[in-house]
Amino acid sequence: QVQLVESGGGLVQPGGSLKLSCAASGGIFGIDAMRWYRQAPGKQRELVAAVSNGGRINYADSVKGRFTISRDSAKNTVALQMNGLKPEDTAVYYCNVRISTLQTMGVWRDYWGQGTQVTVSS
Repeated sequence: QVQLVESGGGLVQPGGSLKLSCAASGGIFGIDAMRWYRQAPGKQRELVAAVSNGGRINYADSVKGRFTISRDSAKNTVALQMNGLKPEDTAVYYCNVRISTLQTMGVWRDYWGQGTQVTVSS
């Protein structure tokens, strides 16, 4: 079955950088959009960045110019390079990938990673 494995979170000082990675595996027929969400304590989960199968990219206004999303379609991975981190970027970050499996070809559903904590603090 499909698994999304995230890595790269941690503690960083304001102004620092982190890179998150997410790898999808397990019975994949095709991948459509790949996204990063985050959820801070007491807040709703929000979309941070997304990249379509065709390479179209969107960012939340709060991260434009600081975060960069990228995907490697050959490896079924998506990354989020985060620069100029601020305390308000502190959250659990989740990757979200729309996948069609070998068992359900043509039927697409969203899968979620386990989440990785990013803490920005001095």
